[in-house]
Amino acid sequence: MLDDLFAGDDSRAEAGLSHIIPEDFPQLIERSRSESPDIRWWALRAMASLPTPEAVAPLLAAAADPDPGVRACAIVALGQRRESSAVPTLVETLKDSSDFLARLAADALEQIGKPAVPALLEALQAEDAATRRLAARALAHIKDPAAIPALFKALEDDSMLVSYWADEGLEAMGVGQVYFKP
Repeated sequence: MLDDLFAGDDSRAEAGLSHIIPEDFPQLIERSRSESPDIRWWALRAMASLPTPEAVAPLLAAAADPDPGVRACAIVALGQRRESSAVPTLVETLKDSSDFLARLAADALEQIGKPAVPALLEALQAEDAATRRLAARALAHIKDPAAIPALFKALEDDSMLVSYWADEGLEAMGVGQVYFKP
């Protein structure tokens, strides 16, 4: 069934994913090192579906792949696995020049949840407004009370989008600002 993954037919490859077994892992590792981005992508996609902890290292390595599609596949997989060891890599990806990859990294950090909060609090202090915005959005969705002081501070951010997500996060945790009482 591994041949289905690498036949060049996406429908056939998608169907073949349901037949991947842990014993296929060594062959998937080999294919994840292919010169072809498409083969690397399908190898990583298949690895992501396996519950083996050995898949984490290749997924982390692929998060730095030169091909953006392969990187995206790895980032999504790390989020779906809720892999806390991926937090430093994903936080670094928040600074990526590709808005798409940075957004995927923020989504993955949200899926990881509380283990990502300390790194997201640090990212909330970044010089780049886009990084701060993604960090604030992720913190707003995670809803960890440990982020409350930083989100209050972020209400004063120069970026309206950072302030918006800080306000959303505080409101989601029940500590939003009350401007008047009727």
